Amino acid sequence: MERRKFSSQFKQQIVQECLETGSPTIVARKHDLNANMVGRWTREFKKTGITPGKSKGIPTHVTSDDYQQVVEERSELASENDKLRKALADQALENHILRDLLKKANPPLADKIAIAHKWITAGYSVTIVLRIVGVSRSTYYYQQTHEPQPRTTAGGRPVTEYTYTQDGSKVSDEQAKEWIMNEIEGDGFAYGYLKLTYLLKRKYQLVINKKKVYRLCKELKILKPQRKLKEKHPRKLARNRDITGPNQLFEVDIKYGYITGEDRFFFVLSYIDVYDRQIVDYHIGLRCEATDAANTLKSALWKRKLYGKSELPVIRSDNGPQFVSHLFESTCEQLGLEHERIPPKTPNMNAHIESFHRILEDDCFSRFEFESYTQAYREVVSFMEYYNERRMHSSLHYLSPVEFHKKHCDTGLKPKENVKV
Repeated sequence: MERRKFSSQFKQQIVQECLETGSPTIVARKHDLNANMVGRWTREFKKTGITPGKSKGIPTHVTSDDYQQVVEERSELASENDKLRKALADQALENHILRDLLKKANPPLADKIAIAHKWITAGYSVTIVLRIVGVSRSTYYYQQTHEPQPRTTAGGRPVTEYTYTQDGSKVSDEQAKEWIMNEIEGDGFAYGYLKLTYLLKRKYQLVINKKKVYRLCKELKILKPQRKLKEKHPRKLARNRDITGPNQLFEVDIKYGYITGEDRFFFVLSYIDVYDRQIVDYHIGLRCEATDAANTLKSALWKRKLYGKSELPVIRSDNGPQFVSHLFESTCEQLGLEHERIPPKTPNMNAHIESFHRILEDDCFSRFEFESYTQAYREVVSFMEYYNERRMHSSLHYLSPVEFHKKHCDTGLKPKENVKV
């Protein structure tokens, strides 16, 4: 058999491939060479930096230091490539799993477990798959090893058929029912289940709670019907209105500001006339309760000289605690005012006061970093005077609210557009 001869260029190519792949065996198999021979060429190059062959002794353009640097760089590149391939594989897996999950809106746990099992049995990492699906490892393995048991009860502790007395002896539910019926036929004819509970505890020394007595009365069909409470002031919803003049509709709401120097809030409650945009009256304080809302309303009516008049404004508010209180409703009733409340989540029906609060925020609260309540009070009062007396409104022919109100009373001037709320 003729012995094969290899040129220096070929040997250098083989060595280079071994350095790149890090596996002389694979390179030898690729080129149909003896693995020991290829390994010897590689070791000789690493040791001397010289390519084996007839050109032995002639150094190549690669030194040992250069080779070591190249090896380190290639190792780093290989590591980064592995990380990148792993990240891309994880991303592709996540996309596939999410596509399975999105086939159902809010998939139940059983579906999540089935999807996770599908990809785990396909050979993917358990940790990665469960993280994407959103199921803990313990839950997954528990579902795999335990058969789901059919639900036989409604939940909670099982219903007992006896009750203990204070001395520790048992009394059957039938005996307790008999005692209840005896009391109903006697002095307890008007008692509900709560008073019957205390009666059983006191007279028969039973250790029993009101929920069990309720259940026993329900089984005996002796529960008294629940009383239907009537609202003293039923809610009246706001309706669409065409406002043709002042004092027809006042909107009210509360705005809060922050005092940086004292780390606390203060409140501003305002009544606005939707026709002339004037803040008729307002309250500013460190608290804002139903009493403040009622007193400010009375002051607003006094400022507009509406006491004793037949035509009074409608008061429109949201459903805040100050405005749903009995005190505020009673005040409106005493003053002869109609109070209507907007439906929840409809601030557009209280648009004028909401717009004013935006102006208050932008032109006053955002301009100052209040160090004290005194400073906040002073700046809000100053702004209210500016807003009512000097700030121009485009919808009021570029007049201030006070100026427009006076001109309307003198000449009948109307806003640029009809006021509809």
